Amino acid sequence: MNIEAALLAFTTLFATISPVDVAALFAALTPKASDGQRRIMALKGTLIAGGILFVFAIFGNTLLIRLGIGLPALRTAGGILLLLIAIDMVFARSSGGSSTTDDETEEAGHKKDISVFPLATPLIAGPGTMGAVILLMAQANGDWKTEMSILAAILAVLLITLILLLMAGRIQKLLGVTGLNVITRVVGVLLAALAVQFIFDGIASSGLLG
Repeated sequence: MNIEAALLAFTTLFATISPVDVAALFAALTPKASDGQRRIMALKGTLIAGGILFVFAIFGNTLLIRLGIGLPALRTAGGILLLLIAIDMVFARSSGGSSTTDDETEEAGHKKDISVFPLATPLIAGPGTMGAVILLMAQANGDWKTEMSILAAILAVLLITLILLLMAGRIQKLLGVTGLNVITRVVGVLLAALAVQFIFDGIASSGLLG
C-alpha cells in the first residue's frame, strides 16, 4: 500500500465530505425520526454514496480519456473546485459543492426518508467529492498499489462518516454550532493548501511555464 497516497486521499476526502458537518445536518433533518429509522437511513445513505464514489473512482478516468481531458487540466480544475469549497469552509458558509443549498434543505425537510437525497448526494457524494476522487485516481497513473490505497482511503472516510451519522444527535449536542464551525474552519485551511498544490501541479505539468 502507498501510505503517502492513502494519507493524501484520506485528508482530501475527509475535508470534502466533512463527516462531522454531515452528521450534524443529518440530525437537524431527522428530528422526528426514531433511532431505528436514523440507523437505516444512515446505513442506506452511506452505501449509496459509497457506490457512487467507487463508480467514479473506477470509471472516471476512462470517461476523461474519452472526453479528451488531460491530467494537467483535471488537476487545475479540480484544485480550483476544491479551493472554492475550502474558502466556504473557512468562512463557515454553505455551498452546493459539498453541502445542500437552501432550496435543497427545504425540500429535504418535507421528506421522511433522506437517505438518497440529500444524505447520499450531495452531502456525502457531492460534486466536490466526486471530482476529488477522479483527480486522485487519475494521478495514480495506473499504479495499482496507489489506486488500492485511494480506494482504501475512500472506504475509511465512509466508515467514519457512517459512525458519526449513527452518533449524530450526540455530536450535535456536544459540539454545538461554534464547535462545528471551528472544526470546519481548520479542515478548510488544510483543504485550501491541498487545492493550491493541485493547481500548482496542474500548471507545472501542462508545459505552460516553458
